[in-house]
Amino acid sequence: MMKAVRFHGQRDIRLDDVEIVPCGRGQVKVKPAFAGICGSDLHEYLGGASLMPTTPHPITNEKVPLTLGHEFSGTIEEVGEGVHDVEVGSRVVVQPIIYDGTCNACKEGYINCCDNNGFVGLSGWGGGLSEHVVIPRKAVYEIPDSISMDVAALVEPLAVAWHAVKTSPFKKGDSVLILGGGPIGLAVVQVLVAKGAEKIIVSEVASRRREFAKRFGAHYVLNPTEDDIVSSVRELCDGSGVNVAFDAAGVQAGLDQAIQAIRARGTLVNIAIWEKTATITPNWLVFRERKYMGVATYQDGDFQDVIDAIASGKLKPEPMITGKIRMDEVEEKGFKALVHDKDNHIKILIDVGLGLSRD
Repeated sequence: MMKAVRFHGQRDIRLDDVEIVPCGRGQVKVKPAFAGICGSDLHEYLGGASLMPTTPHPITNEKVPLTLGHEFSGTIEEVGEGVHDVEVGSRVVVQPIIYDGTCNACKEGYINCCDNNGFVGLSGWGGGLSEHVVIPRKAVYEIPDSISMDVAALVEPLAVAWHAVKTSPFKKGDSVLILGGGPIGLAVVQVLVAKGAEKIIVSEVASRRREFAKRFGAHYVLNPTEDDIVSSVRELCDGSGVNVAFDAAGVQAGLDQAIQAIRARGTLVNIAIWEKTATITPNWLVFRERKYMGVATYQDGDFQDVIDAIASGKLKPEPMITGKIRMDEVEEKGFKALVHDKDNHIKILIDVGLGLSRD
């Protein structure tokens, strides 16, 4: 048996004893080191199962209660039959997308758009908030010794931002607006800096997150409760507006502002997962030939690009880590801290190898 933090339902997270899954053909067994808490985890915690299956998932055949944790690093403990290109002791990060490989999207290489997709740590196959996890070999990426295990746990959210910027029409020299200074918004700032953006504007309510945005390289920060975002952005961009906007907030007022703050033929890139139905005024797009596009997580190659960028020093995400806790503190010092004090946190990591309280 092993310890695992599992989601049972709305505001119901438990440290359970669960069976250790045997390592099969084409699989690796990983001992998680550090795991992060994602915004999607918080949505499930506060609102009840939405992304997490309450009926058997079409690929994993699992349902709630499920082990949490899809942003994590670890060490390979065992390799299954047929696995010859990684060794026991290898330090890795986990790309958690679960995909069927047979739908048309998968056949075209868009595993992030799989008709039946899911995630390790959300849909089954265990998760990073456990003492051991068994996953497909293709899900792990080795990390160099120069990257610490805690920083490696940031590869997943950074890959979301990397994919968003890569998939967008952004090019060096463009002006950019980012809605939201949470973990993904700040990750987008870092990626844009690494890719040579010359004018990065962030709209964020919380003062400390605005400070973080500046620290990571934003050139201008705006407070949407005080600043007129549309006029401010246009003023900063010679009256034209930004070339590209990234929505990492998922708030109706911000969406309206962002569309109007984009110049003619500019693009709004939606990264946020929306909790409610949003509305769009089509004429704001039509009359200025603006575009609205969605991006989802990441594809093959994005994890390696982020690992290489961290190793080379182009990405320096260490300041994103604003707290470290144990597995038996996940709800009180993790989820509740992010709910009640989110303005002062970016990424709280669970040190899975730290052990449990003996109090």
